[in-house]
Amino acid sequence: MPRKIKPCLWVVGDAQEVVDYYSGIFEDVRVTGTQNLPDGSASIAEIEIHDQPFQLLQGGPAGWSFNESVSFAVSCADQAEADRLWYALTANGGEESQCGWLKDKYGLSWQVIPASLTEMMQDAKGYDRMMVALMGMKKLIIADLEKAFNGKTN
Repeated sequence: MPRKIKPCLWVVGDAQEVVDYYSGIFEDVRVTGTQNLPDGSASIAEIEIHDQPFQLLQGGPAGWSFNESVSFAVSCADQAEADRLWYALTANGGEESQCGWLKDKYGLSWQVIPASLTEMMQDAKGYDRMMVALMGMKKLIIADLEKAFNGKTN
């Protein structure tokens, strides 16, 4: 049964270009459908990124753009995966932000989150120290977050 709710992203330009872009970054991208509107004014690509469905609407210039009020959080198993995604998503016009947030070249906001961060956030013993370290970072560095969490300064 198809999911009842999926994000629909209005893209300016070619939807296939956006599909190719995300396919080059994420390991598991599948195109599940495409369609053209009868008047030829827009096309739609249905994709899944790691089993999360998205609809890409090739809608042309609309006078608005994505902003940080909507973002997609990506859980990363380790620093290598976090680094790879961070650098791929910020390449070619993307922008770094704070605390693991970034914008890709289309202006879509992402959170690149190490899985270990979720564990640290649920443990009160080092939470405050870890959050101070996190607030000073752009790309999250797991080793530095763990040091802060454990109260180690070196």
